[in-house]
Amino acid sequence: MTRRLFHREPESVRQKDLIAATLDSIAELGLSGATVREVSLRAGVTPGLIRRYFDNKERLVIAAYKVFIADLIADAEAGCGDGPPLSRLAGLVRACVTPPVADGRTLAIWAAFIGTVHSDPVMAEVHRDGYQAFRDLIERLVGEALVEQGETLSEQEVRQKAIVINALLDGLWIEISMGGDDFSRLDVVGIALDSVATLIGIDAKTFRE
Repeated sequence: MTRRLFHREPESVRQKDLIAATLDSIAELGLSGATVREVSLRAGVTPGLIRRYFDNKERLVIAAYKVFIADLIADAEAGCGDGPPLSRLAGLVRACVTPPVADGRTLAIWAAFIGTVHSDPVMAEVHRDGYQAFRDLIERLVGEALVEQGETLSEQEVRQKAIVINALLDGLWIEISMGGDDFSRLDVVGIALDSVATLIGIDAKTFRE
């Protein structure tokens, strides 16, 4: 366990440090092990300071899940780069199946959180918002890429493709993050790119470039 040095800092920085310590705890110990005491030890603060910002563990976990989802989307979007639409979509696909997005620690944290989605309405709402934000990103990139290729699809058709692509990337992400031997020997980036190219009806070789 790594304890963080915690000094007098702005409240926004303190909250980020507490959330980072929470995510570290969840990654190693699961939700049940990420107690206020455990988080306070990792952050180098008293449990009382945590309650000052988050009232209780439940609010801390919700805040941590929001940050976790937002960071995942930001890491994936960072892979898009600044090129033409097709290139940005390919960049997103690559980012989704490589670290830091596709990563064992990331999967462990996600798995711990996802178990609460069906029992906690607030966590369910955070999950829906995150899913919608990522699907909207895929939908926008797919729509722009198809226009670039001279294709004209309805909004409904583009949305359906985005839903399927999201499901495909989710499945690959889980398998890759689990670290199975089969996937370690495969060209997972190539598989992801070829699959998405097929789904949107473009030449796979063009998409890989």
